[in-house]
Amino acid sequence: MSDLISSPSRAPKVGFVSLGCPKALTDSELILTQLSAEGYETSKTFQGADLVIVNTCGFIDDAIKESLDTIGEALTENGRVIVTGCLGAKKADDGANLVQQIHPKVLAVTGPHATQEVMDAVHTNLPKPHDPFLDLVPNTFGTAGIKLTPRHYAYLKISEGCNHRCTFCIIPSMRGDLVSRPIGDVLTEARALFEGGVKELLVISQDTSAYGVDVKYRTGFWDGKPVKTRMLELVQTLGDIAEPYGAWVRLHYVYPYPSVDDILPLMATGRVLPYLDVPLQHSHPEVLRRMKRPASGERNLERLQQWRAACPEIVIRSTFIAGFPGETEEEFAHLLDFVREAQIDRAGCFAYSPVKGATANDLPGMLPAEVREERRARFMAVAEAVSIAKLQSRVGSTMQVLVDSAPGMGKKGGVGRSYADAPEIDGVVRLLPPEKISKTLKVGEFTKARIVAAEGHDLVALPI
Repeated sequence: MSDLISSPSRAPKVGFVSLGCPKALTDSELILTQLSAEGYETSKTFQGADLVIVNTCGFIDDAIKESLDTIGEALTENGRVIVTGCLGAKKADDGANLVQQIHPKVLAVTGPHATQEVMDAVHTNLPKPHDPFLDLVPNTFGTAGIKLTPRHYAYLKISEGCNHRCTFCIIPSMRGDLVSRPIGDVLTEARALFEGGVKELLVISQDTSAYGVDVKYRTGFWDGKPVKTRMLELVQTLGDIAEPYGAWVRLHYVYPYPSVDDILPLMATGRVLPYLDVPLQHSHPEVLRRMKRPASGERNLERLQQWRAACPEIVIRSTFIAGFPGETEEEFAHLLDFVREAQIDRAGCFAYSPVKGATANDLPGMLPAEVREERRARFMAVAEAVSIAKLQSRVGSTMQVLVDSAPGMGKKGGVGRSYADAPEIDGVVRLLPPEKISKTLKVGEFTKARIVAAEGHDLVALPI
């Protein structure tokens, strides 16, 4: 008789790999929360697991390759693999499921945001344990469930899917149209996270500004009070909930609609961080038209200038595409001028990648790969010059820093982030050893620090 049957105390173990963006990470957190609630354990290795779940990304070619390689590795080392996520929704050229065509031995494949389908596949292939100790599940935040981020920050997904049909993007075909989470559920999760010690809440979606559009901004309820399902009311209430905990609220994937102007007073008064992650993609009206970008992109410079006037401390992070089909040298020069004039604090750039299924692939004027890559490099040189100058201007100022790492209570220094730095995508603040012998640093807590230097994308600071 196998050990699994003869030993009732042995909980079935599931290995888990989460690839891709923060939105995929929150899908992984939901699945892991459900697994733990049902008494499954997680395994740190493929070999030590009874089966493996791989949450995939399918957005660009490099992400698809990484996902397929990871599935292959899990099959080699374990043999029992369930696949979920965006790649799971992709079709091959003949209309068959791409993952199953390349890796026919996988046990099951689902698309993204499919917790119940994944759990059904787990139940089929690894039956539920009979005696889960629900009150002993570690690393949970009560009703907010399990988080895969460090304990002091967490992603809060407010909606799924997207109503836009940008020509370079296949996300709607994988994740569907916009579906906003009920505002009461979002706010309940936020409070549970703050109560559990989270000091920074990162609000994410495909289009944060459009929250509630699908339900016509209907009024929901939270704590017995009516709250509109709309970005402004959501952000106001999140700021209210965060205040007693001294916690940060950071906004990501915010399209620059005029309605975002209403959020600026909350940033100016410190209710939420004066930081906006705005996916601008380009500046030239003709390129934006070919991209089918929403939100009157030709007025973005004017809008950013208005935001800076309303809240001088605001930090703008954005992503751009260089070498989009048909992009002329003049249109690209327009983009470089925009980045300089708009003073984008943090910018990322992709050379256009012809993702299978994107309608932009059929546009005339596809540029050679070397031209696309050369423009990306030129863009980053300009963007980095802007960013470094802005960082240099912070030298001599005092900033609040959230500590991410502090070996030995920070006696030899540590690493943290200011309000201008989102985890993993922006720079960091390198903390020097404190001058005061009594000064200690603790992960997940704030410290005041005086900025003494700027190095590359990072700041160097002395805790005070």
